[in-house]
Amino acid sequence: MFKRFVLAASIAASLAGAAQAQTKVDFILNWVPGGDHAPYYFAKKLGWYAKEGIDLNLEPGKGSAVSTQRVGAGATPIGLADMGGVLVAKGKGADTVAVFNVYANSPQGMYWLKSSGIKGVKDFAGKKIGNPAGDGARVMWPALAKANGVDPKAVTWVNIDANGKLAALKAKSIDVTTSFYNIHHIFQRELGDDMGFLAWRDAGLNPYGNSVIVNADYLKNNRALVDKFVKVTQRAFAACVKEPNPCVQALVDANGALKFDNELVNWQLVEKLMSDKFSREVALGIHDDARMAADYDLVKEYIGVEKAFDVKTVYTNEFLDRSIKMTK
Repeated sequence: MFKRFVLAASIAASLAGAAQAQTKVDFILNWVPGGDHAPYYFAKKLGWYAKEGIDLNLEPGKGSAVSTQRVGAGATPIGLADMGGVLVAKGKGADTVAVFNVYANSPQGMYWLKSSGIKGVKDFAGKKIGNPAGDGARVMWPALAKANGVDPKAVTWVNIDANGKLAALKAKSIDVTTSFYNIHHIFQRELGDDMGFLAWRDAGLNPYGNSVIVNADYLKNNRALVDKFVKVTQRAFAACVKEPNPCVQALVDANGALKFDNELVNWQLVEKLMSDKFSREVALGIHDDARMAADYDLVKEYIGVEKAFDVKTVYTNEFLDRSIKMTK
């Protein structure tokens, strides 16, 4: 009887110890949950983060600029943000380190109505561009404008909630809006043949897009935890590429307002953005040194860097499993 009591007590103590070993980690997304965030929800649902002692809290975001500010200031340890904006923020003192790249290709796109007479970036001058105040496209707009011979200040920015962009465009209260490619299908459905579209990557600008960033001090003090977080995340993205349905279902289960079919298409477009030579041949989630140097030069030339820095201080590939690659 006593032995059974000791055994039960031992098991209870072990379980309590396991529970105490969980470290809560806040992770702010770039925006509200969508298909592009499916791998995080999938890994959380399956307990992959918990198995590594990570109690992951996924927090909806309000734009890459906001998540960069939050992580840079140490208000949130980990976040998801557009790398172009991260480089700009680094020059202003935001101390973050990218540890996993999601978008190897820029997801940024511009949308307008063909019936407005707009044909491309050069026609944006004097027009109103509507998007959320914290949207990463605003940060990088000067680069796109200057690369296409347009004065960045020649447009008027209008604050529009993400869910109101299409309605504002249809109502012609704005002339142009911005969006990520992974919801391109929604614009096609709503605007039909009148949809005007330009992918930034087709306009001479293809910097790295969304990456997982970590506060530099947090990384310094929690390297083992970040290592586990990155490897779980990398494995989750690879699993979702291989079999997307369970991943999208996990996302929908955690966010009841989402529709499975829509988010599945969203994810399929994300896969295209994830794929480049380096993600396919070196490692899924990698930041290539030459590309990062080129992105730094792009930001420095077209937007400006308040205080110069070594671009290698703003990212690391050390936590990646090199055996995990994007499928060809």
